[in-house]
Amino acid sequence: MGTSNLQIKRGFTLVEMLIVLSIIAVLLGLIMPAFGLARSYALRIVCQANLRQWGIGFEEYATDNDGFFPNIDGPDRHTEPIDVAWVDKIPPLWNEKPYNDYPYGQRPGVGTIFQCPAARLSPPGEYGYPIVRNGFFSYAMNSCLELDKYCYEPADLRGGNNMPPFLQTTLICHPSRVILLFDQLLDPSLGYNGKLVNDSAGQHCGSYPKDFSARHARAGGTLGGSILYCDYHVEWKDTVWKSHWPDDLKAPPRNDRDWYPYP
Repeated sequence: MGTSNLQIKRGFTLVEMLIVLSIIAVLLGLIMPAFGLARSYALRIVCQANLRQWGIGFEEYATDNDGFFPNIDGPDRHTEPIDVAWVDKIPPLWNEKPYNDYPYGQRPGVGTIFQCPAARLSPPGEYGYPIVRNGFFSYAMNSCLELDKYCYEPADLRGGNNMPPFLQTTLICHPSRVILLFDQLLDPSLGYNGKLVNDSAGQHCGSYPKDFSARHARAGGTLGGSILYCDYHVEWKDTVWKSHWPDDLKAPPRNDRDWYPYP
């Protein structure tokens, strides 16, 4: 009988399959972090573009209002009717509806100019306010800019919150240093530079260093947040917390030039 030219077909053995799967797993392990960093970088770029847009709005508002910025807080903190907060006064300059014109339960979320694109909410039960109904703010205006009766007193100055509620921009001593807007905390467990729980995280459109959020990664994986300054430039910083501050600090000392606009 002649030699058969039929070839025997052989499948992968279990060992070979495991080797292939191991190689795929290693490749995914190398590739996925790069994708994660690329996505984080892209979200940071969008966040900073949002803040630059807000900076243009603040500048335009000040030009139209004798050099004054809008009020920091709105009905989220005031007890009497008020609609002078920045989230309500600036958006109409772009033909955008004021934040508080949106009904309860339908407040602007991630994907709008009002929110950081990297913002992520914790379970509703972790907040001390009805976040689903009231909405949230992932950007906050620096509450030390006005120091009126609705603001915390400076850490070293009792009664120091007796200044006018509207900031005159021409009186800002160091516009390139003074914080205007910043990425605001939404994870209550990370308040006060990650040292104390803050169940009001994201509740107000104006706040303090205790509410700064580090949610954007840079090279090496270091997390930080985006900041808009009073000269309208934007920077990334890993923290705004000073090493000598007590863990439960609410408002910085009055001589802090990063937070207070006046001498």
